Amino acid sequence: MSLTSNDIQRLAQLSRLSFDAPASQRMLEGLNNFFAVVEQMREVDTSGVVPMAHPIDAMPLAELAAHAPSAIDGMALRLRDDVVSETNQREANQRSAPAVERGLFLVPKVIE
Repeated sequence: MSLTSNDIQRLAQLSRLSFDAPASQRMLEGLNNFFAVVEQMREVDTSGVVPMAHPIDAMPLAELAAHAPSAIDGMALRLRDDVVSETNQREANQRSAPAVERGLFLVPKVIE
């Protein structure tokens, strides 16, 4: 598939955009280069390749289980342990707040 400058003008009109001549030419070249890559991808023989619902599907189950013991149906729920890695800085963070009550930031009401 290859676009023409008329196609670019039509797309610009439909999207309510305005291009000068050099920008229109760059857009034409960029889109045609994109479509050329798509055509190259269409030429690849993918017969016999099972479609994946998620990239993790490509990982062998043994490797997946080693990384995430809580894997369900080949989908990892977590890739690392959920542990606290930073100390509680609530008081330090709230020192500069204009208003705090019982550890919560108080903000002005904006919706009536």
